[in-house]
Order: sequence, then C-alpha cells, then structure tokens
Amino acid sequence: MPSDEQPPIHGDVLEAILSHMPLIHLIPVSRVSKSWTAGVSSALRTSNTTKPWLILHTLSNRHPHRTTAHAYDPDSNSWIEIRSPAIDDVSTLRSSHSNLLYMISNSKLSLSFDPLHLTWHHALAPKVSRIDPVVAVVGRQVVIAGGAYDFEQDPLAVEVYDLRLQNWIKSNPMPEFFNGSASSMWLSVASDDHLLFVMEKSSGVTYSFDTSNNSWSGPYDLRPDHHVFYSVIGFISDSRLIVIGMLGEPEDVAGIKLWEVNCCSFECNEIGEMPANLVEDLKRHDTLISTIEVAMAGNIAYITSSSAEEIMMCELFDGGCRWLNVVNTVATRRSIMYRLVLTCAMVGVDELERATRFENRRFVVKRPQPQGSNSP
Repeated sequence: MPSDEQPPIHGDVLEAILSHMPLIHLIPVSRVSKSWTAGVSSALRTSNTTKPWLILHTLSNRHPHRTTAHAYDPDSNSWIEIRSPAIDDVSTLRSSHSNLLYMISNSKLSLSFDPLHLTWHHALAPKVSRIDPVVAVVGRQVVIAGGAYDFEQDPLAVEVYDLRLQNWIKSNPMPEFFNGSASSMWLSVASDDHLLFVMEKSSGVTYSFDTSNNSWSGPYDLRPDHHVFYSVIGFISDSRLIVIGMLGEPEDVAGIKLWEVNCCSFECNEIGEMPANLVEDLKRHDTLISTIEVAMAGNIAYITSSSAEEIMMCELFDGGCRWLNVVNTVATRRSIMYRLVLTCAMVGVDELERATRFENRRFVVKRPQPQGSNSP
C-alpha cells in the first residue's frame, strides 16, 4: 500500500463513526460499498440516539393550494427541506394522532400514515357527509366519527373503513356526551392497534372505542388538575398514553404539564412540567394562547402554539423530562393565507432510501440550528 494512502475503515471502528452521523447523511454513505451498507445497518441497530422527526406541512389557502414540507431532525439539530411532487386536491389537508395525514371530501377519502407520507390510500367517501370529523387509524381500520354537516340526521355517526377489505361498516354512534362537540376542532384523539381514545379538549372527559366489537366505554376523567383549561392526548413508545394540559386561562397561561395515564385505572401520574422560561417564549409570540398543537412519537412530544414560531421539544425518560426550545427558521409565518399541519414519526434509512430512489423526493439539509433554552 502506498505510504500516502489511508488504510480502509471497517468493522467496529466504522460502526462507531457511523453511529455519530445524522440519519440523513447515512443514505449516500450506505452506497459506498457493501461493507459500508452493512456498517450503516449495524450502527442503526445498536444506536439508541435516533429520535422522531417533526414535519411541518405548510399549505396555501389559495388555489392551487401549494404545499411545502420541512422536517426537524433532533439528532443533527437540523431542519431539512423535503422537496416532493405536488399533491392534488389538498385544500382540506389535515393531521390526526401525530402521523396521520388525510383529506376528505364528498366523493373521496385519502389518507397517508407512513413516516414520510410516501404512500396514499384512497377510498370512496363515507356514506355520512362530513366536514370536520374525528379521523384515526386503529390497527388496519380507519375510524371516522362525528363532524357531520348540519343537514345530516345523526351528528354522532361513526363509520369504520377496513383497509384490507376496502369497505365501509356503520358502527355504534359516539356517546351522547359529544353532542355539540363532535368534531376535530373540539376533540383530541389517540389510537393504538386496538383502541381509539377520544377526549374533549376543554373538559378532559374521555371515551374509548373498541373496533373489535364496535363499543364505546367511559367516561373517564383525564383532567387531573382543575386549573387545566385545555388538554390533548397522544401515545408515545411502549403504548404510553400521555395527557398534555395548559393551566390558567388563554389570556394568562400559567403552565403546561404532562401526565401519564394508567389505561386500566385511568389514574393520571404527573411526569413533567414545561419550564417557566419556555412558557414565556410561547406567550411572547401569542398574547392569547387558547390552543396548542402537539405531535408525539418515540419518547418525544413536540409542542407549539398557533403561530408555530416557537417549538418546544420534550424528551421523556425514566424519572423526568428534558426540554429544548427548537428554533423554527424554515416554516412560513402563519397567516390567513397559510395553514400549518404537523406530523411526527420515527424515520429510518429504509424510508429515506425509498424516498430518494423510488418516490422522487429530495432532502436538502439546512445548517444546524442554534440551541435554544433547555432544562433537565
């Protein structure tokens, strides 16, 4: 070997190096050689640092309803522009339980729930005409509840679409408690492979829906603190159901807390509170914070207000939370001309490989962002 030629890197040394590289940079690295491909796979298997991406989908409210997407990768502390083909008919693009994107009209239902939304499923619209229903994926079934137009006789109607059989089934209606609030505007949802949880954001009253027997159970009180005026729910890893609540009132938010729910007793155990300085950061851009947007995956919850200029990342671990203020430097400022939809998911090399090779996606990495305020 010539004296000026470097020895090849392989084995444990290669894996150690690759384990410290941001995920987005592993795609070209994996194509260097077979040994490097194996090194990337091994590094991902042994790494415990991969965290879920937050994706901001910005939608123009004007025709032709142009969309843009930017992802935040916490492992590299970088924003990534996702360049993709235009999506048709996106005027009603919405999100649900962190990683479900969907569009619903009088003729069609379209939904996507893979991490980077590379695949869209299309079905005929449900039989009940709906404008703002609850939509959730439970296992291989799609549940659509409430949100009916005024002319429909049953505002609490529930329909279930089987993704394998590709047919609609009428189910038992929502509990009467939701009469008057049966829309995604007023309700927060969380789902796993078996159950759908539906919570009224203002009261914390929650019911569960079992798709195996089309039955509702509840009510459960998921407002553990009487100072909570608005709350949302979501699942993180290991099927842990989390409640995030705002305390005080919209004109003066006193705090934001997190609780874990015991899904047998429905008792709530406090697991963390947003540091006061981060609450003030949220309030600096929104004098009135009546709602928050939340997306959860892995062990992370991303929390933002309506302006989305400040994004708080809460990493949950045994014994507490670690908070970080993510500097949002990429998304279009919220206005009447734009709408923002959030999703969050674990992204792996397989998804990135498919996106770049077969789905005509390009990922443009921005510079790493300055670290914001954080707290153990």
